[in-house]
Amino acid sequence: QVQLVESGGGLVQAGRSLTLTCVISGALVDDIAIGWFRQAPGKEREGISCISSGDGSMYYEDPVKGRFTISRDHAKNTVYLQMNSLKPEDTAVYYCAADSISLLPDLYDYWGQGTQVTVSS
Repeated sequence: QVQLVESGGGLVQAGRSLTLTCVISGALVDDIAIGWFRQAPGKEREGISCISSGDGSMYYEDPVKGRFTISRDHAKNTVYLQMNSLKPEDTAVYYCAADSISLLPDLYDYWGQGTQVTVSS
């Protein structure tokens, strides 16, 4: 079965960068669509980015456009989320999920455990 393991979260100052990693087992990264989500305290879980299977088309929600980049690495069977110019508003638990080209959490069947990102001002 598909399993996702996230890592890379931590505490960073505003304006700095952080890269999150999602290691995939049970499926090939090129054959599965992956979404990144985040959930801040008191907020709904929101989709922020996804990457399609096959050609790897990338999609971003407005709050992260121009700052975050989703990518995949075939050799490592991983998906990354490069986060630049981080803001305190980016503070949340970040999750990767599979398998859907969607930013709606209910359409994803598989989830990582989440990794905390905290951005200080």
